[in-house]
Amino acid sequence: MQKTGAQLLVELLKSHGVDLCFGYPGGAILPFYDELYKSDIRHILVRHEQGAVHMAEGYARITGKPAVVIVTSGPGATNTITGLCDAKMDSIPMLVITGQVATPAIGTDAFQEADIFGISIPVTKYNALVKHADELAGIFEEAWAMATTGRPGPVLIDFPKDVQTQKTSVLRGQPGISSRFLQKPTVRGNIEEFAAAFNKAERPLLYIGGGAVIAGAAEEIRRLAEKAGAPVVSTLMGLGAFPGTHYLSLGMLGMHGTAAANKAILECDFLLALGARFDDRVAGQAQVFARNAVRAQIDVDSSEFNKRVTVDHQIHGDLKEVLAILLPYIENKDRQSWVQFTDQLKENHPLQYSTDPQVIKPQTVLQRMYELTGGEAIVSTDVGQHQMWAAQYYLMNRPNRWLTSGGLGTMGYGLPAAIGAKFARPSDTVICVTGDGSYQMCIQELATIRQYHLGVKILLLNNNFLGMVRQWQELFYEERFSESEWQYNPDFVKLAEAYSIPGMRITEPGEIDAGLEFLFRDQEPGLLEVVIPAEEKVFPMIAAGKDQKDIVEYRDYLKAIAASTMR
Repeated sequence: MQKTGAQLLVELLKSHGVDLCFGYPGGAILPFYDELYKSDIRHILVRHEQGAVHMAEGYARITGKPAVVIVTSGPGATNTITGLCDAKMDSIPMLVITGQVATPAIGTDAFQEADIFGISIPVTKYNALVKHADELAGIFEEAWAMATTGRPGPVLIDFPKDVQTQKTSVLRGQPGISSRFLQKPTVRGNIEEFAAAFNKAERPLLYIGGGAVIAGAAEEIRRLAEKAGAPVVSTLMGLGAFPGTHYLSLGMLGMHGTAAANKAILECDFLLALGARFDDRVAGQAQVFARNAVRAQIDVDSSEFNKRVTVDHQIHGDLKEVLAILLPYIENKDRQSWVQFTDQLKENHPLQYSTDPQVIKPQTVLQRMYELTGGEAIVSTDVGQHQMWAAQYYLMNRPNRWLTSGGLGTMGYGLPAAIGAKFARPSDTVICVTGDGSYQMCIQELATIRQYHLGVKILLLNNNFLGMVRQWQELFYEERFSESEWQYNPDFVKLAEAYSIPGMRITEPGEIDAGLEFLFRDQEPGLLEVVIPAEEKVFPMIAAGKDQKDIVEYRDYLKAIAASTMR
């Protein structure tokens, strides 16, 4: 029995449980779209290919399953690159299918031809150009396995138009690449020696990253922390893998993390990284990071060992599996004095900001939003100050409910990611926290929200600036605000209403509760624009390339301002 390449690819997707995809058609992918039309796979028509990839990221993060994106050749394919890079940096499983000009035309600069195979090599875990329909099944299985095995990531299949209509009898495939890439990683490392080093510690600290969320290891991490009496710090990507309200939680670590989390790094004598990669936003000075501690790491990706920070002990393997093996070896040890010390850090170094009866402070809005939703919403963010405020003030108690762009820091991510999350969990409250800069980068996806009747809630913090850029320019560039202020912004409320999405703008503190009540009054989409002062900053802060000992808290900033005024 023969099938066309397009028919076969639809069947391969269905055989792997794909029932929804995101995409944007064009000439080079039309044969495949014609077969998709005949299938029961639901297709979500986006307004821009970058939006499609970010939607897929949101969907994949919520479901834990690979998401599928379909686009055409040339600009359709190249528009996916930012999203692919974002997914690669944050280890998101995804399959992108790109149309391509017919094989005889490849290399001739044909209409809408682009070498997406070559272009996407650095931003995918695996990619392939299908040259004949007989290759398709094998390439597909190879791509799917690579996306989902070990450390997940995005893969891409470039699908020429003539191959889509070509017939083949090769309907099953086996991955052709080395089996070591496709097998679940075996646990490698001396568990007993690792546990003995941990048990010997008096001041152990767990440092959890995005890998903990991906591995589904939240329960094992909680059991480890409670059994060992070990406080926990989290990266931006690890939020939710350990309950933010737990008595052992010290909050987020790094450049805009809590002072308690960062100061604990200086005091611990054993630091255990769980699915975390010692990136520069956490370990600004890699050579002295956790200088007084024995450093240990568990990770599914062996390339992360000793990449930036040298570790003394390491175990390679799936984090959930490794912790299940390790836990019986961990002693139930009394570390009350260490826990009391970190409790004192939390008490003495809380998150701080000043209130003002004349202006709305974003921190207040996010605190109230947390209270009103009980911390149970799925929250996506864009990138900038609002992202950090949301991470600080909206505590996550469960994994797979916090969506943000970590490694690449992609403005424009938040709105489409929220859309993807809403498709994954239609009954959950999904909130996009964004800023006036990021929001406009994928704003056209408001049409996707309206077309598919998605109740996405948008909290827009508007300071008429690129806020984080402005903050750095004020602190490090002598207030030279070079091209960070918007000379023009649209009326965001009217713009939302143009998409039939109700909107409201608030400008005074007394309006906060009414604004949030408006936003959450029903299951329909809504926009709340909150006008905030441009001068508001994110604290604490560790400047780029600095160390935990250099952390600047809000109180330090106020003292510096006072001292400057007196001079």
